[in-house]
Amino acid sequence: MRLVIFDLDGTLIDSEALIVETLTAAFHAVGRVPPDEKTMRSISGITLNDAMKVLAPDADATEVTAIAEAYRTRYRATGNLREPLFEGALLALDTLQADPGTILAVATGKGYRGATTLLEHHKIIGRFHSIQTPDHNRGKPDPQMIETAMDKAGAARGETVMIGDTVHDMRMGRAAGVKAIGVAWGYHEVEELHEAGADVVIERFDQLVDTIDRLLGADHA
Repeated sequence: MRLVIFDLDGTLIDSEALIVETLTAAFHAVGRVPPDEKTMRSISGITLNDAMKVLAPDADATEVTAIAEAYRTRYRATGNLREPLFEGALLALDTLQADPGTILAVATGKGYRGATTLLEHHKIIGRFHSIQTPDHNRGKPDPQMIETAMDKAGAARGETVMIGDTVHDMRMGRAAGVKAIGVAWGYHEVEELHEAGADVVIERFDQLVDTIDRLLGADHA
């Protein structure tokens, strides 16, 4: 058995433009100057309320709630269906799913409704054994989402790998005691991913399956 856990935003789904646009609109909606784009990119993967505390560290609890609600309202109005899969993602999922010894799961900072809506839109929701979100787990980098996915799949630490684009994904993988693969096409820089504990950072989706084989073993059927 192998359990392969994917982050969504910045890993499977190209969501950067929409998230930056929606955050900018949310800050304007409450009369605040939006943070710079680099700062907005840095919060991908953590819970929305935690993200708002990073983006508006001087805001009180009422303001944090107001910005978060403005973000949710704008995001739902514009629709998360504008977020495409990254090139090569579908082929990688096809290859992994074709192996009867491999189970796929999701661990994302999105809410459960947003995650399932997006996966349904791309017609890939049925590929995943479980979808772990902060709605029913502690948020990244706490390891609970990975641990829940492992429990549901019956997978051991040595059989599990976390794939993500942020330091939060890498730290979550390390905290769970599993392998961690960083992807270079998402929100955080390659050096940051290595520093956060990535075993490997890949540059293209077509490197993923071979990298998983190398970390977890190819003789897994």
